[in-house]
Amino acid sequence: MDDWWVMLPDAPAAAAVAERLRGEGVRRVPHASGRPWLVGRWDARQEVAARAGEARIVILGRSTAQAGTLRRRIERVRLPAEAERAVTGLAGSFHVLASVGGRVWARGTASAVCRVFTPHIDAVPVAAGRADVLAALSGADPGLGELAVRLLHPPVASTVLADRTFWHNVRAVPAHEALVWERDGRRGPNVRRWRPPEPHLSLTEAAAEVRTALTDAVGTCTAGGGTVSADLSGGLDSTSLCFLAAREAGRLVTVHWEGRDPDNDDATWAARAREALPSATHLVLTGEESPDWFAGVGGLRLPSEEPCAWVRDFAKQSDLLRRVTEHGSRLHLSGGGGDEMFTPFPCHLQDLAATRPWRAWRLLSRERHQWRAGHQSVARAVLGRTSYRRWLLDAAGHLTLAPPSGFTGMLGWRSEPRAPGWATPEAVAMMTDALRAAAADSPEPLAPQRSVHCALQQVREGGNTIRVLNQTLAGPDMALPYADDAVVTAALSVRPLEAVRPGTYKPLLGAALAGLVPAHLLARPDKGPYDADFYHGLRRHHGELLASTEDSLLAEAGLIDTERLRRALRHHAAELDPLLHTLGCEVWLRSLDGGGPAPVPYPPARRAR
Repeated sequence: MDDWWVMLPDAPAAAAVAERLRGEGVRRVPHASGRPWLVGRWDARQEVAARAGEARIVILGRSTAQAGTLRRRIERVRLPAEAERAVTGLAGSFHVLASVGGRVWARGTASAVCRVFTPHIDAVPVAAGRADVLAALSGADPGLGELAVRLLHPPVASTVLADRTFWHNVRAVPAHEALVWERDGRRGPNVRRWRPPEPHLSLTEAAAEVRTALTDAVGTCTAGGGTVSADLSGGLDSTSLCFLAAREAGRLVTVHWEGRDPDNDDATWAARAREALPSATHLVLTGEESPDWFAGVGGLRLPSEEPCAWVRDFAKQSDLLRRVTEHGSRLHLSGGGGDEMFTPFPCHLQDLAATRPWRAWRLLSRERHQWRAGHQSVARAVLGRTSYRRWLLDAAGHLTLAPPSGFTGMLGWRSEPRAPGWATPEAVAMMTDALRAAAADSPEPLAPQRSVHCALQQVREGGNTIRVLNQTLAGPDMALPYADDAVVTAALSVRPLEAVRPGTYKPLLGAALAGLVPAHLLARPDKGPYDADFYHGLRRHHGELLASTEDSLLAEAGLIDTERLRRALRHHAAELDPLLHTLGCEVWLRSLDGGGPAPVPYPPARRAR
């Protein structure tokens, strides 16, 4: 998608930057002074704007906002931060941009689906919703240190690089903060505008909150009328979205692609859901009708603001969106984020141990038996209550060790990241420096509770992914209702012990949607595996993957050893988990090397050779 916007301060020097952004279809919204404030190209259907006196507010994205209500709410706004009150209670996923007497407020979403980035261009502070737009405008080059961090598995870029991007001199506003500028463009202190909830509600109380938030979130997807589409994997998350969308959508198209794993019963559950949705149009694709994972990766070029691990199934997602476009879909709903919101991470037992040690130990003993973990290793993991800063420093020193094992590895602030076996010593040094730099300022975790921190980090990784996919995929945008701020807040408000019930799969989601989704579908006890699809794609496109290591730009940059990577590919080694991140980084660098069309109305910066 080629939507973009750039925000400018209410200062005379900003006019020269605005002139550089002229082009066909480019829109301009002024400050109250008449100077340029917002410049860009965006879908008018995604905009709700209002003005009152010297206050201006623009909401860009999917929301329940109404211009008349916004106008009444900003009539008494005198400070930028007060503009945030005007959007209190709105559902959806959107940017909030405000100019109050020339002072500016800008923020995205806590899930990172919407972000705000900022550099200085010709001494003028500039902000935008896409980092690559600012990189192209300023001529910034990619940062190799940040790219090295993206190679880590499991990914930690969303926290370790919270205020950094993959471009030199382009900074990110942390997802939970808002950017503030004074009238002359001087940057005020960032304001924390969102905080994670305290997990204090009972299952019944939290279910009521989730029901309202999720229904409203899906409502913002269907509110425009017409046709929307949705994944129908057969899993509880996507199935729930389909039933919510069917209640309001003018027309619903569902898509199910059948997995190759004989132990995956998703097809059975998806068929049951289709029977209960007779008014929807259902597309069912066999393994031979839909592209494999890794199809076309060797020649893939995806100009975007950052690397994306989902290059693995870019061909599959492109095929899906092409098919729903043929059926008239204007928006596609994905169930991503549901696992993170409704399956508490094992580290919630570490949190519990601090307040109710005997209860925690009984539950840990049960989990220990299931994971076949030893008493001593579990005890050490629970008693080693390190700070988040200490965790970052420990992780920095463990990058080349074997991955943390099983259950005990999941009891910290998250599983410690590891460098892939093909990372060079120089890349490992960059990763180490980045983790230590992140620890240097004694950072706060995303939440005081390890389980909430883990969930939010996973949500932000998913938010970054969906943002990049929407920049690169042709067809309707993809929406992630489970990552809407209100849904995240509601889901994380539950006491973890209430959301974990032996023999019940995702009890919070089931309780929230009782009566909206058929009870026999909410009773599904598990989730289907997709390992067979991964390895089938790996085997079928083995030659293409090996060829992609030739003339590797990551190797040229000194970040990977291609011979070690090829060795892992030839032997289908267990260490292939980080492969997706490496492929995403390679495709990204090749895309910046002149391999694809610019997503912005002026030439993108070329990678330094």
